[in-house]
Amino acid sequence: MTCKKDILIIGAGPIGIACAMACEEKNLNYVIIEKGTLTNSIFNYPLNMTFFSTSEKLEINDIPFISNNPKPNRTEALEYYRRVATSNNLHIHLYESVQDVQKQKDIFVVKTSKQEYQAKKVIIATGFYDIPKYLGVPGEQLPKVSHYYKEAHPYSMQDVIVVGASNSSVDAALEIWRKGGRVTMVIRGNAIGERVKYWVRPDIINRIEEGSITAYFNSEILEIKKNDAIISTPKGTLTLPNDYVLALTGYQPNFQLLESANITFSDDEKRIPDYNKETMETNIEGLYLAGVICGGMETHKWFIENSRIHAKKIVDHISDLLK
Repeated sequence: MTCKKDILIIGAGPIGIACAMACEEKNLNYVIIEKGTLTNSIFNYPLNMTFFSTSEKLEINDIPFISNNPKPNRTEALEYYRRVATSNNLHIHLYESVQDVQKQKDIFVVKTSKQEYQAKKVIIATGFYDIPKYLGVPGEQLPKVSHYYKEAHPYSMQDVIVVGASNSSVDAALEIWRKGGRVTMVIRGNAIGERVKYWVRPDIINRIEEGSITAYFNSEILEIKKNDAIISTPKGTLTLPNDYVLALTGYQPNFQLLESANITFSDDEKRIPDYNKETMETNIEGLYLAGVICGGMETHKWFIENSRIHAKKIVDHISDLLK
């Protein structure tokens, strides 16, 4: 049986929820399709993760986000967005993955793992946390290697290599060290990333300078083995005893979904999709992008606080067209 809607929204993260709230205000018939749980990316963040943004910058529709500290944590964010979704009775189908999006004349046919939908307009508001940027080295598929970090306890009293110098890498390195892990950071650049949270960056620099955490800059992993790892450094190749590797080198959007929907890209290297910055409509009429997906491989460009406005832009444009 085909389900018919005015608007189909792909992704139940904060921006997808913002789009649904905008649809509610305009009395538009919509549904959100989400392959995982509500705000799936936030759910998969490290347990003790603290946002860079203050709580009011994460709010949707001026619904107050009250947190214990100016910068909320993962648990508080989950509670906030869950409350927004449930108290407003948003139409969300969880654990249903979108498999294909095709425009047939003036209607979009969207096939999912559960059913088929027809929609006048489609909004893609998917994040970027599901597909890691792989190292591409031998041994990366070993069980000791992970591209996600949840908590420090399993790494206590273990030799752990953390790859990268971003917020996720730095947070993991510090937490694991404080829980008794022996941490080595392997960093391709010559310094800790400039975008690391300003209250954390001095901490990791001090831990490295005092020798509590070992860091190899301008270095890369060449191979991962069962009991060690081989890295290249400016001083030559080293073999390090190793129990675990956390390859926290970043993530990327689901470009396959965009390509299958025939969306074009303005930059082949950065994979930035084509869209109208005023309406957020792509080269496919009636198909819109919202949130971090707009930045392609530049996943640091868009985040919750500066892409909430996408929801109003899109739904205002759609509402005018459907009048």
